[in-house]
Amino acid sequence: MRDISVESIDAAIGAGSDARGAVGDELRDAAPPGLQPLLAEVVELRDFRREDVTLSRADRRRIVDQALVLIEQNYVHLPHKAAMHAVNPVQRLRLLLAGLDGPDARILPSAASFHAEMSEIFHSLRDLHTNYLLPDPYRGGVAFLPFLVEEFFEDGVARYLVTKVAQGADVGDLGPGVLVSHWNGMPIDRAVEVNAARYAGSNAAARHSRGVESLTIRPLRIHRFPDEDWVTVRYQKEGDVRELTIPWLVAPNLPPMVSAEGPPDDTVTALGLDLDLDEAQRARKFLFAPAVAAAELDVGAAPPEPAANQIPSALPSVFRARRVVVDGVEYGHLRIFTFYVDDPGGFVAEFARLCALLPSAGLVVDVRGNGGGHIFAAELTLQTLTPMPITPEPTQFTTTSLNRDLCRQHRDGEGGIDLGPWLLSIEQAVETGAPYSNAYSITPTALANSIGRRYYGPVVLTNGTQSCS
Repeated sequence: MRDISVESIDAAIGAGSDARGAVGDELRDAAPPGLQPLLAEVVELRDFRREDVTLSRADRRRIVDQALVLIEQNYVHLPHKAAMHAVNPVQRLRLLLAGLDGPDARILPSAASFHAEMSEIFHSLRDLHTNYLLPDPYRGGVAFLPFLVEEFFEDGVARYLVTKVAQGADVGDLGPGVLVSHWNGMPIDRAVEVNAARYAGSNAAARHSRGVESLTIRPLRIHRFPDEDWVTVRYQKEGDVRELTIPWLVAPNLPPMVSAEGPPDDTVTALGLDLDLDEAQRARKFLFAPAVAAAELDVGAAPPEPAANQIPSALPSVFRARRVVVDGVEYGHLRIFTFYVDDPGGFVAEFARLCALLPSAGLVVDVRGNGGGHIFAAELTLQTLTPMPITPEPTQFTTTSLNRDLCRQHRDGEGGIDLGPWLLSIEQAVETGAPYSNAYSITPTALANSIGRRYYGPVVLTNGTQSCS
């Protein structure tokens, strides 16, 4: 084992601008031409954190005021979350607001500290769909290490394996197949626990999953940059214990497949999106599947040739379909990377087409790492796998004046979604005292049953932590 010192760490992570540039150059030069402008902007985290970010007192007040409106008057799960997790985000926001005008407010904390506090308040809700989104320069960026660590179990014990390395990354002999034992001096399982505590999953399994995923990829749109400038990884290779010290890097992320900017329509109003997971999925794509990412950006690159057991898809960034043989029986495996599309009808048609080409002995529908997306795309797909009628998931509002006004404004489908069905019960709550509206589905029931079954074998759905059939 080599000795680690401040001097050796500085040497290992590349002290000086020339070494930092070399890191980005190597990644850029190994990438398809369409991705090279993106990777040309790679900087080390220690340089990124020096960027000047300002936020006035008035801006901070406005942010906190808007957060109070959202959580107090719109957020339907507030009573449940407060009871389940013993949190009081409303009081924390009020204290933060009071601190902006209190006797100690002459010197404002840094903008980064303010954003960190806001993020922590929202994460205390442990709700993957309710987020505090950071502004520039964080928005659109991702902090990453150029390799991926994934978890597997051996004799019931969790192990952590390097599974992918970005093309052109200088990581020594740390490559796919090595077992990681320690992370910044901590046993790797403890490092995962520490990471997990930063994330918003509503149960221990969800937070653990995020703890693993965030070891090497952290989108900056929702979370602050990592606290450490570099990471020291201890791993086992060929029976030897070795170490690598490597800096966190920051780059622009791939843009989403669907833009949420512009006038509202059903593409942006009918979303059920885990934004953090969606951002991380896109980062993994440009780091570890650069040919797919370049083809998605439509910069003249062709998607990679499918493997022999793989069925080509018209939507390679969305689906990967393949035949797998287990104990002499051929099954289908259909990975869905995202539901974040602007054409749910086209999504379902391609899903049904791929299913028809897969073996009928059984199908695994794999949604690991899927951040969600268009609700229609997900709920319309269910009918293709079962003879049973589909009942779309119902939705409720809290009966506040804000939600009443929202339903009035969109009661005729203006803005892509018809909120009229919820309006009457919200208006009646003045007399009934009901805390929630009646429940109606966003996806029309007739639409969710308009196509019918397309795959007739047994089906198992897996999300990486559990499966259901």
